[in-house]
Amino acid sequence: MGTKVFLLATTVAAAIVLTGCSSAPPPATKAETKAAEPAKPAVAVAARSAYFEMYKAARAWAPDLLALTLKSGEVPSIKNEGGHAGVWVAVFVSPSRKEARTFSYAVAGNGADLSKGINVSDKQTWGGATPAAKAFANGEFSIDSDIAYKTATGPAGGWLKTHPGAKATMLLGNSSRFPGPVWYIMWGSSKDGYAVYVNATTGDVINK
Repeated sequence: MGTKVFLLATTVAAAIVLTGCSSAPPPATKAETKAAEPAKPAVAVAARSAYFEMYKAARAWAPDLLALTLKSGEVPSIKNEGGHAGVWVAVFVSPSRKEARTFSYAVAGNGADLSKGINVSDKQTWGGATPAAKAFANGEFSIDSDIAYKTATGPAGGWLKTHPGAKATMLLGNSSRFPGPVWYIMWGSSKDGYAVYVNATTGDVINK
């Protein structure tokens, strides 16, 4: 996870030069109209859209990949709220290669080791599943982060009223103590905070 990530995705810009004399200029094409529009500001996104962008890139590395974890993160000037985040970080594993690799999807860069778009770490050795960390397939991840967040605010409502403005961190993972992958939503810290588990397949709150 500490390995410096680098940018995989690149952007391509095109300039169209129009010339004319005394005749009226031709009407703008859809592409030209779109190019003239100001760029929309980056906003935080829910997990599943970012996850599948990373998954598509990861398939080129290992066709048999599975997900190990998916976690929300922050980037400057982007506000995380309602289960949306400025960056999502996924760890994928390959059973055949016995390797793990960290991918991230950021809506904006941080000016240091994170660039906008897809970022990829170097490969690392993976020893296989453990009781505390089991890989899971896409079919087990059907509840998006915004839905899980909204669900978690129910049991966390009382605590949130007395802690307005508390930031939430979201982690998707799987372990032997659960029937499948779960969302772990933590407001505040483990020492002074409130946490809720939400089943990532059914959307049900899980009692600890």
